[in-house]
Amino acid sequence: MKLAKISLCAATFAALFSVATAADWPSWRGPNGDGTSSENSLPMKWSAAEGVKWKTTLAEPGDSSPIVWGDRVFIAQAKEAEGGRTVICFNRRDGKLLWQHGVTWKQPEKRYGQNPFCAASPVTDGERVIAFFGSAGLFCWDMNGKELWRRDLGHQEHEWAYAASPVLHGNVCALYFGPGLNARLIGLDKRTGKTLWEFAEPAHEQRPRTDGFRGSEARGMSGTFTTPIVVRAGKRDELIQTFPQLTRAFDPATGKPLWHCDGLNELVYASPIHADGVLVGMGGYFGTSIAVKTGGSGDVTATHRLWQTVRTKNRLGSGVIAGDHLYVLNTEGIAECLELKTGKTVWQERLRGTGAKQESWSSMVLAGGLIYILNQSAETIVLKASPKFEPVATNPLDGTLCNSSHAISNSEIFIRTHKHLWCIGGKKNVASGP
Repeated sequence: MKLAKISLCAATFAALFSVATAADWPSWRGPNGDGTSSENSLPMKWSAAEGVKWKTTLAEPGDSSPIVWGDRVFIAQAKEAEGGRTVICFNRRDGKLLWQHGVTWKQPEKRYGQNPFCAASPVTDGERVIAFFGSAGLFCWDMNGKELWRRDLGHQEHEWAYAASPVLHGNVCALYFGPGLNARLIGLDKRTGKTLWEFAEPAHEQRPRTDGFRGSEARGMSGTFTTPIVVRAGKRDELIQTFPQLTRAFDPATGKPLWHCDGLNELVYASPIHADGVLVGMGGYFGTSIAVKTGGSGDVTATHRLWQTVRTKNRLGSGVIAGDHLYVLNTEGIAECLELKTGKTVWQERLRGTGAKQESWSSMVLAGGLIYILNQSAETIVLKASPKFEPVATNPLDGTLCNSSHAISNSEIFIRTHKHLWCIGGKKNVASGP
């Protein structure tokens, strides 16, 4: 009887812990790093006038996405004129400011003209929040805004700046520092910021092209802007990063290279996604996509690569996997459904909202069998995750430019535009901004 009570208590605790974990959105693309959520009661219809719990005004534009832990929402925010690189913490109940901290960085930095600084999203484990500010460094605060450590990782230089967000796995904070000058994948101790391991991005200029390129061999722009993902492959974890031309897997604890696969192109925008032992990497401008089975060793191009599709449409945002199908949104606003194991196209459809800008830089979110997609007019288009194209709803806000992705927590949706941070769903509170 006593043993049964202990087992019941343990099961209850496990269930509560699972619910609490599922309710948080601790990093870009959520708790699994793949844009999926276990929630199934998200709002499906809203507008700027209906279904909004609160919105709060942001001082300047920004493209990084919100993260959520418990009663707090965090965003990274640049302050252009003064050189500010900050993390801002809001109360999730009403959107009110709790704290903001960062650094002033006035040394020259390159960036893409339409993409503000601080494009990378923060990450948290509920005890600390970590943010990457390019040449300004990597910073860690506790949940109340007290700085715990900071790291100068050197000068980051690429004419389009950076976008990769830090990732937490156990006590390791993994960060892709790049592209361009000093590009490398780094593992740091999340408690101290001390470097545990590094993998310098290999020079790819001398490698033969394996991406199906058939044009001039003159080298143009290259680099990856992707955030790594951690997947379970058999009895081990794999930290996977898509580099120019190559997809590579590492032991996240030690940085030991595990396997690599050829076939990507020189520019890689969309972060890798994974399901059912299959990793999908997608290139960017006139890109190349590949699917590869995880769990291999060494060069697995010939043994584990399932398919390669060359010269695809431009893809900035990352897709999602549901069942046997992969879903992705091309930059110009055309959604695609592909067979996961073959890469065969099932359908392609243009998503039609009502706003002025129907293009999209945002990444998909999958929850409750539905796919949530943001366009640049801050409209969320909802589709069924189905091999049949089935649109469900189109939800406009105020038409403000939006290049971030959704965050989901406890049946609420958080959307960051260039003017506001919005909370959709839940009981309505007094708005904290116009």
